Amino acid sequence: MSGERAAAARNNAAWCDIVCESHGLPGHTNADAWSVPRRSPPWYPDAVTLRPGVAAETLLGRIDPGPGASVKDSFADLDLRPYGFRVLFTAEWIHRPAADRPTDPMGEPGPPLTPVGTPDGLATWAATHGGGELFRPALLRDPRVTVLARYADDGTVTGGAILNRSGPVTGVSNVFTVAGDVSPIWSGLRAATTGATLVGYEAGDDLAPALRAGFTTAGPLRVWVRD
Repeated sequence: MSGERAAAARNNAAWCDIVCESHGLPGHTNADAWSVPRRSPPWYPDAVTLRPGVAAETLLGRIDPGPGASVKDSFADLDLRPYGFRVLFTAEWIHRPAADRPTDPMGEPGPPLTPVGTPDGLATWAATHGGGELFRPALLRDPRVTVLARYADDGTVTGGAILNRSGPVTGVSNVFTVAGDVSPIWSGLRAATTGATLVGYEAGDDLAPALRAGFTTAGPLRVWVRD
């Protein structure tokens, strides 16, 4: 699973870079990690490691390591406690091979997930998601990104997800629903991503619906934060 884990980490770093760029915060990527020199937007890390064995001091030298700093430890092998950090949460990278058909072991996916195409539509999607102004219209102009929504008959957003393409894989993130059970959204992703190898990460109760949708785990990650 090491190759799948590395691919998922690289894809996630690319997504973090896209989000930060949309906020006017360009990042830097090398063989060790992706990072931003100033504080990233809410819910996003200041660095993502891209290989095992990255030196902690070198990594922290690339970011503002003060209070509020966060690091996605993609291979769960860093110890940032000596630098004032604590583990915010642990999660699992997930992977699903490309499928030629939109069928899903969870059954019919329900109403289709469709792309959001306008700034107003994105604002509505973001308000329902809970991210608000985190998701900016620049995302809609990036050919690597697709924001997906599920709509009720009256046109209200009932759930969705974001896809980002990088190299041979497509990342799945920000999966949500207003109905309480996110499983139908994961099921609907099958039809929306036929032919794509999918990666992402989930933690806690959010992991089980992804596994039921045919994903497998590819290794643990940790997110460190400094209070």
